[in-house]
Amino acid sequence: MRYGDLLALDGLDLVIPQGELFAFLGPNAAGKTTTIKLLTGLIEPTEGFAKICGYDIQKDPLEAKRRIGYIPDVAEFYDKLNPMEFMGFIAELFQVPHELAKERTPELMERFSLVPYARQRIENLSHGTRQRLAFASALLHEPEVIIVDEPMVGLDPKNARVVKEELKARSRAGVTVFLSTHLLNVAEELADRIGIINHGKLRAIGTVEEIRSQFGGAAGESLEELFLGITGEEGE
Repeated sequence: MRYGDLLALDGLDLVIPQGELFAFLGPNAAGKTTTIKLLTGLIEPTEGFAKICGYDIQKDPLEAKRRIGYIPDVAEFYDKLNPMEFMGFIAELFQVPHELAKERTPELMERFSLVPYARQRIENLSHGTRQRLAFASALLHEPEVIIVDEPMVGLDPKNARVVKEELKARSRAGVTVFLSTHLLNVAEELADRIGIINHGKLRAIGTVEEIRSQFGGAAGESLEELFLGITGEEGE
């Protein structure tokens, strides 16, 4: 992916199998957000392609996007709606049958501690509450792929734990999770595999043990130490 003279992604080649919880790590401006924008169809690649469940996000966007649940770091809403109305809107958007939406909505509202705010306008909700609503609405249509950009932004410890448990449970049930985060401890706790990108290039991929072995890390070397060494940020 190029932005003028800037090569934001340089030959990125990733295959994430079904049911894997994959953490995508990198410093600021490494290419993480560009990758997510390509995967969700928000931008078109200069070269190459991205497929979701076999559907090309550019050539067959509706089929690809109906399989995605996307949670950005700062979610956008129709602020004059309340959470229940917004969930109804999402159900219609993804053509969730009425009876299923009626069953899933209260479950998700309860799961993400949104019941007390169900009838309040979204514009009056805190950032953390809005972030929980982003998760609830993204999961309403039971996506096959969950793409999350900085999932813990604005969440208190209790709700951060709920999010982590939800992502792990969905992954175990066969949902593919693509997680971009700066929180290395979250990546180490949750991910089946980790990819580290820097200056638009994939520098490392595998389990923590595989990456440690690949880069000659000492036994027990932390992901933070590996990350800083691989990205060349150690001591900066």
